Amino acid sequence: MFQSNRPPVAERRFVSKVVEREIDRVTRLIRDPELAWLFGNCFPNTLDTTVFLGEHQGRDDAFVITGDIPALWLRDSAAQLRPYLHLVRHDDGLRRLYRGLIRRHARCVLADPYANAFLRDLDDRAGLHWARSDRTEMKPGVAERKWEVDSLCYVLRLAHDYWQASGDTEPFDATWANAARLIVATFREQQRLTGPGPYRFQRHSTQPTETTLAGIGVPTRKTGLIHSAFRPSDDACTYPCNIPGNLFAVATLRELASLAGAVLKDDVLAQDATALAAEVEAAVFKHGVMQLPDGRQVFAYETDGFGNHLFMDDANVPSLLGLAYLRCLPADYPLWRTTADAVWSEANPWFFRGRAAEGVGGPHIGEGQVWPMSIVLRALSSDDEAVITAALRTLRATHAGTGFMHESFDADDPAKYTRAWFAWVNGLFGELIVKLADERPHLLALDFGA
Repeated sequence: MFQSNRPPVAERRFVSKVVEREIDRVTRLIRDPELAWLFGNCFPNTLDTTVFLGEHQGRDDAFVITGDIPALWLRDSAAQLRPYLHLVRHDDGLRRLYRGLIRRHARCVLADPYANAFLRDLDDRAGLHWARSDRTEMKPGVAERKWEVDSLCYVLRLAHDYWQASGDTEPFDATWANAARLIVATFREQQRLTGPGPYRFQRHSTQPTETTLAGIGVPTRKTGLIHSAFRPSDDACTYPCNIPGNLFAVATLRELASLAGAVLKDDVLAQDATALAAEVEAAVFKHGVMQLPDGRQVFAYETDGFGNHLFMDDANVPSLLGLAYLRCLPADYPLWRTTADAVWSEANPWFFRGRAAEGVGGPHIGEGQVWPMSIVLRALSSDDEAVITAALRTLRATHAGTGFMHESFDADDPAKYTRAWFAWVNGLFGELIVKLADERPHLLALDFGA
């Protein structure tokens, strides 16, 4: 009844026998044929369609596109490979892929630490067509130059987690070490303690979320928080200090310190990363917590340091909802639990409940649009089996017959969706199913068609 929507084997960008065995293992645990079909399509989607593996100067090099946009986003590419980390010890080809992307990330960061997306040819000056008239310093190889704290966090997270999962230290050479030092320096520069730093960005657009005030955003008080021009959605920040991004920076800086000490043998970098993490964490808890009108204390989404806070959430990760998933805070941390509950409610202006589904969206697509990413993240972060099974039912019912997750869909009509090919969320859905197979297989044995 359900025929695979994967490309023919000969047309797949990357083939791993270990991944195929994992698909078979997990699929056998899924009772519902439609859910099994979704998993079989989505879990390998990054490998099937977005990976370009080659060499650069005699070493592995990997270029990973987002799907329907032929460019590499630092954030997306790292997140797209995350679902296969548990398999890297069993597949040399997968290790080559991770090494190649880790090296590619380092080259991208050294080309421009302020860019979010890159071209395959780092000497290419073309840029993506919508970015060619941006008022910023477009450098060779840059596809788009939106400064987002999380872009550099994802570079560190991928490197750290690959090292932990594989024990492989081969990609952590002098080039990678230089990129890591530049990441720390860029974070410090964007604390803006002595000035706004060199980054400027403006774009001619009818959407205010596509540009920044005076090229740097609204005024801020210098608190030690890292400033960001844009959110993980690539939308401009309302207030430049994005709290999920800062908490992600804290977590990944500490992971960098561990890697720097153990692998790079660079105690100076380890100490610098540790010290910066402590500064930012203290600033988050001093300036990034707010009170809702009903009296609940929650993390703000953004702040300016003057006491102005914005409470909302956006489906793109790092989000407030995704803080436990990203290991920024324990899943039972009381302040996060209260925040996550508020995010999944009318307290969040970008939470929508319709005839077909409920979930979080964001300004990037607009009102009434639920992002499957938010539904998956809530399930990944929950111990409540009712929440998890409700998420599975919703995801099963809202793919509009395509067999894949989408960027967003209308809360009343899932047939109205954006981005038929969005590899990040496909992989995230696959990651959820693998997690359930390992931790709660009885949920996959349910009949969701009943």
